[in-house]
Amino acid sequence: MKSQQLKKQLLLALAMLVPFSAFAGTTGAEFLALYNWILGIATGYAARAISIAAIVIGALMSLGRGSPMPILAGIGFAVFLAYLPGVVNGLLTATI
Repeated sequence: MKSQQLKKQLLLALAMLVPFSAFAGTTGAEFLALYNWILGIATGYAARAISIAAIVIGALMSLGRGSPMPILAGIGFAVFLAYLPGVVNGLLTATI
């Protein structure tokens, strides 16, 4: 019986915190420089170089193994790296 009551209290506490978490991506100006630095790495020339390296390494591994899976994994990683910063930025800056 106590576990049911504890679950209800926990659910109520989480429900009360939901409105505050909607603004989590819009505050914290002290981290803006760090955010811009990491975003610059993830969307700039460093990300392009990492993507190209992943494809080249995947191609070389595909030639060595005789299987197309490593190059497909490299291409998947490159696509993932290209789109992920925009997706995460959109999710974290959404406000209600």
